Parts: sequence; structure tokens; C-alpha cells
Amino acid sequence: MKSSNIGGQAVLEGIMMKHKDDYAVAIRKPDGEILVSKETYKSIVHRWKKLTEIPFIRGVFNFIDSMVLGMKTLTYSASFFEEEEGEEMTEKEAEKQEKKESLLMGVTVAFSLVLAVAIFMVLPYFLSSLLEKYIPSYGVRTVIEGFVRIGIFILYVLLISRMKDIQRTFMYHGAEHKCINCIEHGLPLTVENVRISSRQHKRCGTSFLFLVLAISIIMLVLVRAETPVMRIVIRIALLPVIAGISYEFLKLAGRSENGLVNLLSKPGLAIQKITTKEPDDGMIEVAIQAVEAVFDWRGYEAENFHTAAGH
Repeated sequence: MKSSNIGGQAVLEGIMMKHKDDYAVAIRKPDGEILVSKETYKSIVHRWKKLTEIPFIRGVFNFIDSMVLGMKTLTYSASFFEEEEGEEMTEKEAEKQEKKESLLMGVTVAFSLVLAVAIFMVLPYFLSSLLEKYIPSYGVRTVIEGFVRIGIFILYVLLISRMKDIQRTFMYHGAEHKCINCIEHGLPLTVENVRISSRQHKRCGTSFLFLVLAISIIMLVLVRAETPVMRIVIRIALLPVIAGISYEFLKLAGRSENGLVNLLSKPGLAIQKITTKEPDDGMIEVAIQAVEAVFDWRGYEAENFHTAAGH
């Protein structure tokens, strides 16, 4: 099966779908109307576009790009549900506001990365180091640290999944996966076909994050340091390497049906049972419109499944 190379993300009452440099956001507005906006995304390294094509290196930049685009589209979707402001802004004021929002978004992405490193990399190290008196082996403690890291991640996902707004977002996440699976299994993109498709997908960001946590166990056992400070430095310094390896595996998993690849993909797919929920038909309609704005699924299926392009 040839990967469609479509990616996406659930946003507030909607879905973002991306194919190549084009992305579309479909939102179910409060009045029930579906609004679709299509734009071209300019990578953070657009001047050195080749960096996003070099194996292992591209994973780092693609991850940052996905965070930036994700934050941008999430902010865009939230704007439809904010209370109306009293006065309309002039063009100059709107331009100033846009610059302010871009700066805020950059700060938010940077802060999110720092917080994630602190919670998922540094905190597990400190917790596992408390066992040094009882477990003298650094390698064993590092493995325990890795499982603590994965445990924190799963606990975090379980906790946020109890929030009502997040539950709806997870339903849209399910609709996103179902649409991609529907296309990649050669079915016409209809509500009925999307409904019966799987809500789990091997190229999901949830699987990517799990891979980062799992691969970090192996890397940190192999690369050692003597002092606590250097151990923390190594954990942070190795993150781009770990992200690059994880990204390449995810790309491989998306186009491979190899038994070993499928086996290694299972933990990430299992966690997706938490981060995706069954969507309703209205959410599926939103997802379909987002896909059709950026991707010719009929042409893809005609080429890969020998179906009629007009089907």
C-alpha cells in the first residue's frame, strides 16, 4: 500500500489536514456551518528546504513545524468561539495584532518544548536517581527511568482525556484517522465508509511521542556520563537524534506491512485508543471537507487501487 502522505490534527470543533505544503482547516461554526480555509505553510527552514528532506535530520524540523502549525491552527479555530468584541479593528490594528499573536505563538511553542523536556526527560531522571542507594547499576536505573517516563506520559493522556472539551477533540482526532484509513484502503470518501474505518493509524503523532520515549531508553543506556549535570545535558542533547530516528520509523511504518514493524507499532496504536474516540457523522463531514480541500483522493485511489477516478 502506498502512503497517501496526508497528515492532520484535531483542532477546536474541527480538523486540520495537510498534504505537501498545503493545509486546510475545516471548522464547524457555532451556527452549524462548516467553514473551510486553505493556505500554504512555509516551513521554519523554508530557505533551506533541503533540510526537511535529509533522513534523520528532517524529523527534527518536521516535528517543530508540526508544533508551530498545530498551534497556529488551534488558535485560528478558537477564534470562532471567542466572545464578540465591541469594535472592529482597522487594517493597521489587525496587522499589529497578527504580529503580536505570532510572537505569542512562538513563545508558547518554546515554553511548551521546555516544559515537555522538564516533565518527560528531566523529572524521570531525578525520580530514578533516588533509587541509586538500592540499585547501583546505572543501566538498570536508566531502564526504570524510561518506564517512569512512559508511565508519566500515559497518566497525562488519561487525565486530560477526562476533560469534556478534550473528549470532543479526541473525537475529531478519530475522524481524522478514519478519513486517512478510508482513503488508504481504497474506499470512496463517504460518511458511511469513514464510519467503518479504523480510528488508529501508524503515522499518528501519539505513536511518534511514544517512540521518542521508548527509543530514549535504548539511547540513554548506550550513551553514558559520569556526573548528574552531564547526564541531564546528554538527555537534552540526544533529543534531536531520538526524534530523527522516531520520525524515520514512523515513515517506514506508514508504508510497510512488515510483521516486525507492525509489532513495534502496537504500543503506539494502543495509546491511540485513549487519544482517539468514535466521532459522530457531523465530525466526519468536517474531516471529509478538510481532506478534499488539499488532497485528490479520487486520483490517489485510481492510481493505487485501479478504481474509477470519478467514483
